[in-house]
Amino acid sequence: MGDFNQSVILEAIRRSGEGLSRIELVEATGLSAQTVTNITRRLLDDGFIREAGRTINGPGKPRVTLRLVPESGFSVGVHLDPAVMTFVLLDLAGRVVRRVGVRTPKTDPRQIIEAMASTIETLIAGSGVDRERIAGIGVAAPGPLDPDKGTVIDPPKLIGWHRVPLRAVLAEATGLPVTLEKDTTAAAVGELWTRHGSSDESFVFVYLGTGIGAALARDGDVVRGSTRNLGEIGHIVVDPEGPPCLCGSRGCVEVMCTPQAIVERAERAGVLPDDREANDVEAVEARFTELCERAAAGDDRAAHVLRQSAGDFAALTAVLTNMLDVDRVVFGGPFWARLAAVFLDEIPGRLDRLSATRAVHSLPVAGSVVGVDVGAVGAACVVLDSALTPRTTDLLLED
Repeated sequence: MGDFNQSVILEAIRRSGEGLSRIELVEATGLSAQTVTNITRRLLDDGFIREAGRTINGPGKPRVTLRLVPESGFSVGVHLDPAVMTFVLLDLAGRVVRRVGVRTPKTDPRQIIEAMASTIETLIAGSGVDRERIAGIGVAAPGPLDPDKGTVIDPPKLIGWHRVPLRAVLAEATGLPVTLEKDTTAAAVGELWTRHGSSDESFVFVYLGTGIGAALARDGDVVRGSTRNLGEIGHIVVDPEGPPCLCGSRGCVEVMCTPQAIVERAERAGVLPDDREANDVEAVEARFTELCERAAAGDDRAAHVLRQSAGDFAALTAVLTNMLDVDRVVFGGPFWARLAAVFLDEIPGRLDRLSATRAVHSLPVAGSVVGVDVGAVGAACVVLDSALTPRTTDLLLED
């Protein structure tokens, strides 16, 4: 109970941004004044919070504002994408202290993990942060994952990753505890942490990476599912007349919405020269970037391809929002920025027409506040979240 109450107070101070007085903490947490005094004294002694001046708010003594000390703790976040690996070091406030990005080696999983470990060491050494203050490493990887064993199980875009024990191997290589999370789930955690969202909000996060996924936040927390693999949406049909998918259906997200699918649509339309032999992740990213740049420069045919893709994403998003009944929609991921202008212009109106609850409320659509590094930032936030966010399940006694 003491640890839980400490988490409650630390989280209240973190979410406040500008800090809270002890009296405000009593009001915000429902804890007794004595409990708040005892816990804040301990947090001050341990260096997690500091006194940040006095404020006068009505009669009585001036109140001492307590604020988080961001440099009192850190975490490392890693986003494993088939094209690029991104590494960030976050402080306790969720701010990026240092960032490194490298191309994902075209080698077997063990060599990729070795490159991951060496880049983490470079990241930490370059930051000058005391290693003892790093709570751990969070890794965001494409699913499906086995959370109990910490393994990556045959992601469609990561060739050769069959039940790879990523968590254990990376922990052994770095000497730091490792948390493995789905990239989509990590992105939603990052969105919650950096926005300081309300405790009752809900949203669906549509993730645009080399693959397409989704995540769900409900009541201010991320819903992970019974196997922690919620959000595998690759075979939702968005156009029954679309191209055939390996699953046997037509017009699935996998063949309609991924960057590779958008590039292939542009090739079929003659907007890009047909070069379907060059379909590795680097070639696809380069051609996708060219398509988006041409649309932004005023190429009507390129813009038409992106508007068609926006229609597919609107259909996908409507399926998710009609089923999950959320308050808003967030788009993000490594490929989002290049599509944002067209998608934010096209999707809200289309989604409104497809929404089953349009008579009850509107569904705001926005891009992630985290930016293109949402996977890595979210992975680091997963570590901080597991250490700091109070959950009532922590109060349950083990047998």
